[in-house]
Amino acid sequence: MAAGAADAPAGPGWFEDRFTGPGLDPETWLPNYLPAWSSAAQTRASHRLENAALVLDIPPEHPLWCEGDHDPPLRVSGLQSGSWSGPAGSTRGQQRFREGQVVREEQARFEGWLPRSGRVEVSARMDLSPRSMAALWLSGFEDDEAQEQCGELCVFEVFGRDLGPVDEPSAEVGVGIKAFRDPALTQDFAAPRVSIDVVEPHVYAVDWDADEAVFTVDGTVLRRCARPPTYPLQLMLAVFDFPHWSTGDDDHLVPRLVVDRIAGTRP
Repeated sequence: MAAGAADAPAGPGWFEDRFTGPGLDPETWLPNYLPAWSSAAQTRASHRLENAALVLDIPPEHPLWCEGDHDPPLRVSGLQSGSWSGPAGSTRGQQRFREGQVVREEQARFEGWLPRSGRVEVSARMDLSPRSMAALWLSGFEDDEAQEQCGELCVFEVFGRDLGPVDEPSAEVGVGIKAFRDPALTQDFAAPRVSIDVVEPHVYAVDWDADEAVFTVDGTVLRRCARPPTYPLQLMLAVFDFPHWSTGDDDHLVPRLVVDRIAGTRP
């Protein structure tokens, strides 16, 4: 498989969102992060649309996600393009983070954008401190009986602590396949260093079919991974803050992920 063009032409099989507003497209995006393990109210993203861009950020007053349950503590503002869960008290939910975890608030089935193969690309810029991270990953919708269709394609994962110096900017960009509990997948993830300034917009993309996933930044191939998942995948777009990485004088910092455009293959 060859990597696709950075700006594929629009058509009936192509989706594109330039976030021109006035709000998020409710048929595509849920402005929450895995609400079944908490609640819709407690997991709502801090987000806004301004200057034809989506801004996800984490202001100082933003609550912890799954406080008292997730260890280590984290804060997150994220969108996802699919969601579902079993009833409260059941163990059926997406991306569980520990054994025996149970649903706290049942979530309605939501199928926004669930590609199975093709291309997903995003033009994004970010403002990160050493205690924050931004990412786009495609995660299995995970509604199969055994919940083994949970693998991920990580389009980018950037930690602020892994950025290069201001006078010679670079970033470790995590890309690849994360197998999790899917026995059909092989873990194949790495974070090569790329000579880019993440404060500026760059196009992060993945092209995939049953044979191979190709991960690129600005059209340059970073990695090729064999046998990626081709079941329905939902987009997860988020910025994270990790308070346990605090140096004691950084609680006022506000990490941001700004997305100018996201596009890709329709299922």
